[in-house]
Order: sequence, then C-alpha cells, then structure tokens
Amino acid sequence: MLKSYVQIDPKDNIIVAITNLEKGTIAKIDQISITLKENIKGKHKFALYDFNVGDEIFMYGVLIGKVTKPIGAGCAITTDNVKHASASYNHSNGKYVWTAPDVSKFKERSFQGYHRTNGKVGTSNYWLVVPLTFCENRNLEVLQGALLEKLGYETKKDFAVDIDGLIKKYKSGASSEELYGTSLITTKEEMSKNRIFTNVDGIKFLRHDGGCGGTREDAKTLCSLLAGYIANPNVAGATVLSLGCQNAQIQMLKDSLDAIDPDLGKPIYYMEQQQSSSERQFIEDAVKHTFVGLTEANKIVRKPAPLSKLVLGLECGGSDGFSGISANPALGYASDLLVALGGSPVLSEFPELNGVEQNLIDRCETKHDAKKFYDIMRAYSDAAVAVGSGFENNPSPGNIKDGLITDAMKSAGAAKKGGTSPVTEVLDYTEQITKPGLNLLCTPGNDVESTTGLAGSGCNIIVFTTGLGTPTGNPIAPVLKMSSNTELYEKMGDIIDINAGTVIRGEDTIESMGEKVLDYIIRVASGEIASKAVQHGHNDFIPWKRGVSL
Repeated sequence: MLKSYVQIDPKDNIIVAITNLEKGTIAKIDQISITLKENIKGKHKFALYDFNVGDEIFMYGVLIGKVTKPIGAGCAITTDNVKHASASYNHSNGKYVWTAPDVSKFKERSFQGYHRTNGKVGTSNYWLVVPLTFCENRNLEVLQGALLEKLGYETKKDFAVDIDGLIKKYKSGASSEELYGTSLITTKEEMSKNRIFTNVDGIKFLRHDGGCGGTREDAKTLCSLLAGYIANPNVAGATVLSLGCQNAQIQMLKDSLDAIDPDLGKPIYYMEQQQSSSERQFIEDAVKHTFVGLTEANKIVRKPAPLSKLVLGLECGGSDGFSGISANPALGYASDLLVALGGSPVLSEFPELNGVEQNLIDRCETKHDAKKFYDIMRAYSDAAVAVGSGFENNPSPGNIKDGLITDAMKSAGAAKKGGTSPVTEVLDYTEQITKPGLNLLCTPGNDVESTTGLAGSGCNIIVFTTGLGTPTGNPIAPVLKMSSNTELYEKMGDIIDINAGTVIRGEDTIESMGEKVLDYIIRVASGEIASKAVQHGHNDFIPWKRGVSL
C-alpha cells in the first residue's frame, strides 16, 4: 500500500496528500517530521518547510510556483498563498543519454491492422465524408441519415425501431392483432451484425464551422488538417463535398494531400455543388460515390503488423492531483516501451508543457528541433500574453479544485505522458509524423482541439488520461480513456477503459501499469476490444484556427 502522503521528487518542498489528512497528523519525510496545522484534502499539497513571500515552490523536481503569503510547515498549498512560476529556458541542448526499458515481453508481439499501399498500417478502417465548408453541413446530415442506419453503422442508439416493417404489414392488410404482435426493436448488436460492409468500421462525417470567412490562412490550415485525416492510415478513402465559392477550395485540399503523399493510393471523390444540376442530384451522386467507395474499402482485411507501426497520441484532460502520479507516468512508461519497439508516441498540448521546456529541449536529438520547440513555445506564450492571458491561466476550475493550482504544476504532471525517451522530431500543427520515436506536436491545451490535431497528424490510436472524467473521442482514431484514480473508474466506468488508480492504491507500479496499458493498446489496435469512446459514438472534431486556445 502507498503511504497516505508522498514526496514525488527529492527536490520537492511540498508533499502530496494521497488521502484526506486531518489536522494534527504527523508526516515523516526522510528525517523531517511535520505536524499538519490544518486538514489537507486528498490530491492537495502541504508545505514541507516554513515559506516566506517570494520563496520558490518545487514539485516533480521543477519550479511550479512562488509564495505570495507566508506558509507554515504542514499548511495547505492553495491559490491564496502560491502563484504560478516556471523555470526559464533556452534553445541550447546537450547530449542526452537514455536507457531504454526492457521490452522482452513485447518483442514477439504484433497487432492486426489494415495495411495501406504506402506502408502505413491502420488500427481501424473508416470511410470519410468531408465538407470543405460549413455550407455543406446540411448535406452532410442528409447523407448521414441516408447511410448510417441502413448500412448498420448507427452507434449512438442502443436500438432501432423498424417502422418500415410495420408499414409493410399494414399495407399487406394485417389486422390490429397482427400489428400489435410485430417485433419492432433491433438492438445495437443486431444492427452491427447486419452491416453490409463487414470490413469497414464506419462512415465518419467531419462536420465543422470553417472553410469560408476568416482568413485564407485559416482555410489552408483547415485543408491541411482534412488532408491529414484522409491520409491517416485508419481511413480507406473519402467523399469530399464542396460548395464551390468558399476559401477552402478543392485544389487547396489536393495540394495538401500531395504534400503529405503524392502516391496516397486511396479512392477520393470530389464533388462541387455549384456544378451540380440540383441538390437532389448532388446528394444522389454523393451516396453513389460513397457506396462504391465502401465496396473498395471492404476488400481490405486485418493482417499482422509490427508494433513499430503504432503511432500513439498522448493526451490528457480533466486532470486531477493524481494524474501526474499514476496515469500520466504509467502512460509515459508505455510510451517508452513503444519507442524501444520502434513505434511513434506523440506528446501534444504545448500550453501544458510550461515549466518543463528545458527538459524537453535537452532531450531533442537535433539542435534544429530544439530551436523549433523553443520558437513555437515562445510564440505561443507571447500570443497568449498579447490578448491579456498567459499560460498561467490554463488550469480549469476543476483542475484547481482537485489539487492542480498552477499551470507549471499541471504541466509537470502532464509532461510525464511523454516518458523519458529522446525527442526525435518537433512538429507544428498539422505537420505529419514521419519519424519513429517520441514526437512533440504543437496543439492547444483544449482537449478536443488537441485530439483532433493528433489524428490529423497521423496518430492511429490515442490514450487519454483523466482524473475527473470526460467523454471525449475522435472520429477516426480509437481513444482509450485512463483514469488516474479508482473512484473515477468505478463512478464513470461506462466511459473509462483503463484504471491507473491501482498505482495510487499500491496494487501496481508505474512499470507494471505501463505494461498493462501497452497490452490494452495492442488489443484495441487489433480490433479485439472497442474503446468506450467508439462504443458510444464519441466523434469529437474541432479544428484549431491557430488563435490563442489554452
């Protein structure tokens, strides 16, 4: 069993309460004994020493705040007595030495994936319907209504009502008794069995509010993102809907696709409504193209693939005071295992790397990437300040309530998802993942904008850690939710896949939990298990317009 409190790093001068601690409790840290001077809630922190105004506060071994009011040893660390502070950083990096973890348990493992002609491998097999402008969202809804249920892809309903069968019986002259005796309900499981295209996991509709208005740069970024979704190995092909006059032109999307891979080898049908004879004809043609595309996608079957083909998005949201102790470091260990196996984990959410910049810069394999990360972080921070905000405003009310009182504290825990391996490449938003090893991808701290960006840059699976709970998913990349505490897992087990609360309870180590996480990833990637987000049809998709989003 873990103790009821813990010092995470020897350099830390604040202590984390694992359980609720009562005033008068004596805590012993090495040779120091502290009597708590007030009640300390679980997940919150208390002072190891007496602090004066201006003193620096350390957690995870890094600077996370400065004292604004005197704090006695054994008193709570709160937003009333501590403000955000983070360490300075520069773009110089030295030689980083990494010891890879033991991967003998996974050396012979593989996953069952969908192999694409360009050598990439998907964990799912989807068809996309992509609007280039919000003006096409109505047509998207018509196509969705026409295709999903009839082809067996309705996921948001637990059952369907067969009104068609009732109408047929009525027209055939059935009596009232016979109509009452008709079975109308088809369950989700039965609908799934009735799928016409058994090798296609679904049709996904990327509804958004962009493509026109705004700036030309917004349109280019949107097209780069949509191109990334079409190019993602989890996608077999796409139907693209254009109005015709919008900023995000078909050619702009084609250019973005060519920049990713000129020999993508996927069927893509481009349709422009202003060139169609009528809305009815436009919809009919879109249905036919999509149906024919599905027949081609259905020819692809799962085959064994090495774990090096996994591109793992590392995400967190609704974090709490345990996230940086259990779920995030466990995911970080799984990330390190994947790197050692030749795979590509991807750490995102740049506003939540505030305070650990120098550590990541030091881990960059090239000076070019060290400088690129430095420049992106500086530009992002300056943009936030320019609009009257800053990274210090990142923690949400929920974060603060559950013990994450400064951005640097939150960031130091969030960065644990990236493990300890070297950084092989730094990518800006919508840039594609091409190198094995740990990648850094610039996305906002906003959960959905970030997961949207991860899939758009090529992630074929995502693990999302949470301490408070969130139903976030993605249209094309399976999102696995991992709780930082067992209470959350028991309360919201319908949307949480993995429980890292066993680390808090002392039932697992970071290493054993990390191995369990990688094993679960492999099973989901193979189609053996459907993530809860996929089961519930959580298809969150929010493109980032490159404004300030914390």
